[in-house]
Amino acid sequence: MARKPAAMDDAAQRNSPNDDIGEALRLKLYRMQVELREAEQRAFDLFLQNLVKGTSHLSLGQEAIAAGFGVAMKPGDLSFCTYRGHAHTLARGVPVEKVLGELMQRDNGLMRGKGGSMHLTSVEHGVMGSYAIIGAHLPIACGAAWRAQYKGDKDVSVCFFGDGTTNIGAFHEALNFAVVWKLPVVFVCENNLYMEYTPIGDVTAVEHPAADRASAYGLPRIVIDGNDADEVYRAAMKAFEIARAGNGPSLIECMTYRHSGHSRADPAKYRPEGELEKWKERDPIKIYRERLKQFGVGDDVIEKINAEVMQVVNDATEACKAAPMPSLDILTTDVYADGGWAWRN
Repeated sequence: MARKPAAMDDAAQRNSPNDDIGEALRLKLYRMQVELREAEQRAFDLFLQNLVKGTSHLSLGQEAIAAGFGVAMKPGDLSFCTYRGHAHTLARGVPVEKVLGELMQRDNGLMRGKGGSMHLTSVEHGVMGSYAIIGAHLPIACGAAWRAQYKGDKDVSVCFFGDGTTNIGAFHEALNFAVVWKLPVVFVCENNLYMEYTPIGDVTAVEHPAADRASAYGLPRIVIDGNDADEVYRAAMKAFEIARAGNGPSLIECMTYRHSGHSRADPAKYRPEGELEKWKERDPIKIYRERLKQFGVGDDVIEKINAEVMQVVNDATEACKAAPMPSLDILTTDVYADGGWAWRN
């Protein structure tokens, strides 16, 4: 059978719904979502074994947001995370061992076991900290973006935050500042419907706490399906294009849902009966697995990715279990700006 002319092939490819992402990127998005899920689930399992001390905030069910932005970001772009930042840290390329090691307070951890769950930072990977104070990182992300603008750099700062942050003054101050100065910053609201234990809708005057307030700052209203990694990736790429061109910030509200409570101590009994089960029908990994099949990716390829990710998580777990606790000689280092504490005395 004669081959179709190249022009026809090109036209068909341009009209394909797959041409803006492609199989290679889709496999990367799927792999990342699976890695985020398995790493977070392992963190929970290790907590039950008393190997992770204290509390932590998991993002099980929200993986598509971290994966979509993580794949879209370029080296040099900066991430600013909340205390629910494990997934965003991993999505920038930080090894699973480094994150699990930090949660387990081991010397092989990202911060040598001194920071714990809520302070993951890796400047090398563009992860500029996880912030436990609600809204604190939004003005800081503006500062980083202002630096890029001033120096003529092309990196973009991406600031992730929860729906509850939209009722904090720093949210409004940062948005106003970013728009006035046309800063290369992207604000990403992960709306999982609950602030901590309180439904965001019970205490907010608008339905969409981020997007419905965007017009007050001259920004377009953007609400996307935060459980669809393709949709997240497309929104991220568009926002990055705007920022790198010098046309200012974007505010994106991603609708999603956390499968677990606010933290390890929260059984989430405040949720209506059946709500979790309904959202699990739109599990981002389930959605993406089916999409891969729709585009002709075989079960063997998908299962191979699953197995490879599980091996990475298993190897990381064993490495962390075998790693020593941090030595006492680093107890007073990295405490103040000069790396020590002596100048304070």
